[in-house]
Amino acid sequence: MMKTVILSLVLFSGTFVQPALAQKTDVSGKFNQTLKSYYALKNVLATDKPDEAPKLALALQTAVREVPHKGFKDTKQHLLWMSESAVIQQKAVALSKSNDLKGQRKSFEGISTAFIRLAKGLKLNNQEAFVQYCPMGKLSWLNEVKEIQNPYYGSQMYDCGTVKDTLEKN
Repeated sequence: MMKTVILSLVLFSGTFVQPALAQKTDVSGKFNQTLKSYYALKNVLATDKPDEAPKLALALQTAVREVPHKGFKDTKQHLLWMSESAVIQQKAVALSKSNDLKGQRKSFEGISTAFIRLAKGLKLNNQEAFVQYCPMGKLSWLNEVKEIQNPYYGSQMYDCGTVKDTLEKN
């Protein structure tokens, strides 16, 4: 009888725990897709490719829209996502409408600021991320590698900057 009760409790709790875990995994997976899209955009700006940036900005916007609204750890995380993802989408649209590298980089500033807040606040990144800083422009960005790849100055100062923070893999 006791085995039956325990088995029933395990099965019953699994009905609720499993979907919650699946939602958190889905949020994490989708968030990491947005990071990959962000890095792709950062890389074309760092290598002075303004023709590729608009389509990558639209891909980033799509990736952000695909992050589910359920599955965040708590309301604070959800509210952070809502506010910062709105900024990312707005700036990504602006960037996608520009073929001018300087204008694209200006839009990227807002995208980077929002992504840094998200990465620090959500702690969902599945690989290390590096917050890098350019003292010339007083600008920060996230990078998937420790080596500096400056998206704000590209070939003019590709390796100008420092690593300000390392966001551990979660």
